[in-house]
Amino acid sequence: MKNRHRKARNPFAAAMNTLPGIADCYQQGLQALGSHSQKIVPKSTRLLQGSVSLDTCLQAAFPDDNRWDYALGYAGRAYFVEVHPAYPGETKVVLKKLEWLKTWLQQNAPDLERIKAKNAFHWVASGRVDIPSTTREYKQAAQAGLVPHSKLHLP
Repeated sequence: MKNRHRKARNPFAAAMNTLPGIADCYQQGLQALGSHSQKIVPKSTRLLQGSVSLDTCLQAAFPDDNRWDYALGYAGRAYFVEVHPAYPGETKVVLKKLEWLKTWLQQNAPDLERIKAKNAFHWVASGRVDIPSTTREYKQAAQAGLVPHSKLHLP
């Protein structure tokens, strides 16, 4: 009975439990991000509801695809984070990963799609952000709502 109550208060964990092959990858807090967890700055750690390494978890099912890195739950919403180098030559790769993620969510994860945050998709630079705002690549990323940042600050 305790588990049901926890799931009701944690829509992210509940959504993960509906996904075959993903439920086993769910971890508390930001643990699934490993060393990349330092790139996430929540306003309140109490609002963290878990994380999943989508890239690792879905590797067997989608071995040749450009998979998105992480999903995390925060304040009842799902956020999706790609930790990736942020220079012009990598923009096309990250946009391809975003396209993959959106398709995967629609086709395979309706419960997760339902709880995604308004601004759900984030590119966090693995190093420094080195895409000048005057470049075509920056404008492409901005148009997709995916301007890279050095850290993700959660409200």
